[in-house]
Amino acid sequence: MRHAFPLIFLCLLSMVSCQSPDPAQSVVDRAIAHHGAEAYNGFRMEFDFRDKHYVVVREKDHFRYERHQQDSTGAAIQDIYTNDGAYRTINGERQNVPDTTMSKYQNSVNSVAYFILLPQPLNDPAVTKKYLGEATIKGKPYHKVHVSFAQEGGGKDFSDEFVYWFDKDDHSLDYLAYLYYTDETGLRFREAYNPQRVGGILVQDYINYAPVDSTMAVTTENLVKLDQYFEAGKLKELSRIENKNVKVQSPVSM
Repeated sequence: MRHAFPLIFLCLLSMVSCQSPDPAQSVVDRAIAHHGAEAYNGFRMEFDFRDKHYVVVREKDHFRYERHQQDSTGAAIQDIYTNDGAYRTINGERQNVPDTTMSKYQNSVNSVAYFILLPQPLNDPAVTKKYLGEATIKGKPYHKVHVSFAQEGGGKDFSDEFVYWFDKDDHSLDYLAYLYYTDETGLRFREAYNPQRVGGILVQDYINYAPVDSTMAVTTENLVKLDQYFEAGKLKELSRIENKNVKVQSPVSM
């Protein structure tokens, strides 16, 4: 009986250690709760980005993303991406589009939806998260999380990598950076601004930056240092990601 307490203690210690939360997952979960919480469970979002109109519908594991535009003749073009695949319509008639071309349309639509829904997509099954510790930007403390993707379910650009900076106090996603290989290669850093809560979901615009040194190596090492380069004035503004006329209906049924 004298060995019972140590044995029980070791069992309990093992259970606690196995159940201790992953820091990256905890940070992302708190951020998702801050940005949308239950509103992410089912919603229809509409917004204008550049010269196109987008519709993003999510209902549990089902999604439908639409991009609406007109060509030079006034024809109405829709690119639609769902769980079942992607297709294009012109004036309501489904088109026969080569797979390689349709894949580009799908990736473009998915990319716009991905960024406006952040941080909600960071709990997708293909995502691998790693906590990189704490960082300070403009005098504020942040949690820093690296994200990569599994090939299965990670899409055409599964080899891309991201880093996210979450405010330690209110859990907001204030900065993000990414390294991309699809079609071309590069490093980008984005600073969130103009936060607005619409239908329970926090939507943000971004200032898009790139390294001043165009020869900077496109590596994971430089990716995770982009916050330091930003602080040191080694990044230049490229563009602004502005989502206009945002409307959110929640809940919604597909």
